[in-house]
Amino acid sequence: MYCKRELSIEEQSECTQDFYQTVAERMQTRGKVPPERVEKIMDQIEKYIMTRLYKHVFCPETTDDEKKDLAIQKRIRALHWVTPQMLCVPVNEEIPEVSDMVVKAITDIIEMDSKRVPRDKLACITRCSKHIFNAIKITKNEPASADDFLPTLIYIVLKGNPPRLQSNIQYITRFCNPSRLMTGEDGYYFTNLCCAVAFIEKLDARSLNLSQEDFDRYMCGQSSPRKQEAESWSSDSCWGVEQMYKNLDLLSQLNERQERLMSEAKKLEKDLIDWTDGIAKEVQDIVEKYPLEIKPPSQPLAAIDSENVENDKLPPPLQPQVYAG
Repeated sequence: MYCKRELSIEEQSECTQDFYQTVAERMQTRGKVPPERVEKIMDQIEKYIMTRLYKHVFCPETTDDEKKDLAIQKRIRALHWVTPQMLCVPVNEEIPEVSDMVVKAITDIIEMDSKRVPRDKLACITRCSKHIFNAIKITKNEPASADDFLPTLIYIVLKGNPPRLQSNIQYITRFCNPSRLMTGEDGYYFTNLCCAVAFIEKLDARSLNLSQEDFDRYMCGQSSPRKQEAESWSSDSCWGVEQMYKNLDLLSQLNERQERLMSEAKKLEKDLIDWTDGIAKEVQDIVEKYPLEIKPPSQPLAAIDSENVENDKLPPPLQPQVYAG
């Protein structure tokens, strides 16, 4: 396959999948290798091949993977205002254990991009999904269902905004061992991740039970549902959450004030530089217009004890005289 790097990415994927299937069949039919042993051997073969081909087949320039990455990343950033309640997420992040599970799930889904082998990327998705199931179980105090899992996975993707999400999905689809994707929990969780991404791409006002007007205002950043919730707290609301939103509003005001101060400071710095340059120019103009000339004396002055012929014409010095009393 390395010699055929100029093939299209679809052709390279097909060659890889055929190779996996041929090797697995030969081990089972000719070598009589047990299925568990075949799976372990295929994992090592995949690791060996894809570690060396990663830089050639991950997000290649011949595809639009990078364009799709930027599009989904921009889309997720625009949906930062989506709350768990809008998605009907059965997770209460005020519970410390649940909050820890959410953080771990986000960490795992982000870590997927750092792996080179498709199986390792799938492992990150699986760990993320298990943390999600644990968070739901702790919140509801009962086992999570598939109906609870997908909305929560969508929320985790929105909150984490994993890097190069589409490229990672395409890479796994193209070069992962097909038996792993078609069977087992790895394939199940990966399918749900693909569904979550597709939902985010097509998410609209109806999906969140919002009016089109509110949805458009939230997408443009003109308003935020979190701000509206903070303004509509009743007297029976949780004091800590209410105080949190007030602090967030205060931080926003302080941030705007800091930006104004920084702008004024930069303007003052520019004025000082201009003033210094102006003074230096004026001084230079004056020096050039009225140059300072220091002329040497026409005749040097003689010292008092120096030899001078005119000293002979001076009267003799006075002599002290003693008078008898």
